[in-house]
Amino acid sequence: MPQLQVAVCGPRDCTAEDAQRATRIGKLLAEAGAIVLCGGGLGVMAAVAEGASNAGGFVVGVRPDTDRAKTCDGLTAVLFTNMGEARNSILIESADVVIVVGGSWGTLSELALANRRGDVPVVSIGGWKITNEDGAPIFESVRADTPEGAVSTALALAARDQG
Repeated sequence: MPQLQVAVCGPRDCTAEDAQRATRIGKLLAEAGAIVLCGGGLGVMAAVAEGASNAGGFVVGVRPDTDRAKTCDGLTAVLFTNMGEARNSILIESADVVIVVGGSWGTLSELALANRRGDVPVVSIGGWKITNEDGAPIFESVRADTPEGAVSTALALAARDQG
């Protein structure tokens, strides 16, 4: 069976707290032996790549463009799609589990794509929580309060789905 692939999604214009969370998540995923997938750009993407690569992890950036100068440090491999935000679909379809850190419109599209896919677990930390008028969640994700909780939950959900 191939190595577990975890997509970590989040805004390029993230908060300092989300960057710290993403760095820690990247480190924990690398230590667990997971391949980290991200957008390969700034913000949460750069933070998770830094955390994972500093821990010896394998990090794949899925870029919306072909501009090699716009990639973040810490990537092991880069897929240049030249597809704009449609690349979010490639990122989500390639993941065994998704961790969402923070929130932006691009992040919301990734959360929606994961929910539409339906067979990929999603863990959210500090991000979108959208409900209908009855208070029921519109987008499904398991909420986590810490990077450790996000990673342990993501790994457990992926193991459940692969087992």
